[in-house]
Amino acid sequence: MPPNDRDPFAGLDGRRDEGRPAVVTVADASDPVAWAAEHREALYRIVASQGAVLIRGLGLHDATGASAVLRTLADELMTEREAFAPRWSYDDRIYSSSKWPPNQPMCMHNELSYAVEFPATMAFACLSAPNSGGATALADAGRVLRGLPSDLVERFEREGWLLTRSYTEDIGVPWTEAFGTTDRGEVERYCAAHDISFTWHGEGLRTSQRRPAVMRHPADGERLWFNQIAFLNEWTMAPEVREYLADVYGREGLPFNTSFGNGDEITEDIVQLINKVYDSVTIAELWRPGDVMLVDNLRTAHSRLPYDGAREVLVALANPTNRSV
Repeated sequence: MPPNDRDPFAGLDGRRDEGRPAVVTVADASDPVAWAAEHREALYRIVASQGAVLIRGLGLHDATGASAVLRTLADELMTEREAFAPRWSYDDRIYSSSKWPPNQPMCMHNELSYAVEFPATMAFACLSAPNSGGATALADAGRVLRGLPSDLVERFEREGWLLTRSYTEDIGVPWTEAFGTTDRGEVERYCAAHDISFTWHGEGLRTSQRRPAVMRHPADGERLWFNQIAFLNEWTMAPEVREYLADVYGREGLPFNTSFGNGDEITEDIVQLINKVYDSVTIAELWRPGDVMLVDNLRTAHSRLPYDGAREVLVALANPTNRSV
């Protein structure tokens, strides 16, 4: 990551330890919203330098207070479209974390990297931390790119990657929820405007979209591994889940899968290699109730570790960015 001539922690009680994200500790949390407003610019300075920042000590206790802080820290919030897992809404454009089995990891990814519009910033607020595990882990997307074999990167840069999805009422997210409408015409117009191929099958919908695997950061031009190639591939599913879904729906009917941009299969060994590189640069800090985290969604991939106990984390997709189609 490019050096910052200015101390990113200037004016804040902050640190960065090996294997952990940058942490800022708040001494006086009597008014979390006012604190967030006062230090917003400094926090984004840390995010620009470190890729993410965990803010500890705000003492948030409820969704109302957490939502107010997340709104204060964001220039603009997005309405999520094309979600790959269910969420519920706490407030307008303030969501729960994706509903994913607690005993299964949610693998590294850049949020909505398959969409035309994606958040430049992810904002999280923890109201309830689990008994164990459940961290939102982070990985530097530039280091991931540099850690992958050059021939594999060159192919993905040349061809891009293809995401195929099957929306049904039985598995995954139904199309009515993913696109926020029950009007098929509106879905078709959205797909046409966002470079998504689609076919209807009965009450279900199948889509495919080709996207670049590598992006340049708009601030400094750094090349970044920006995609969900491994996470949304069939080989990242738990074996028993993949086998059951393929048996019931067929491989073409999996809720999601990825391939090379020309349609060639991404094999299990490639998925394992990508995830191994992610693992080699992963950092994590366990949540504490009241924590807030800001993440540069281009520079930093994130995941969710398995956990035990109740976990309540609010999510805002902030500062939307559009790519050309």
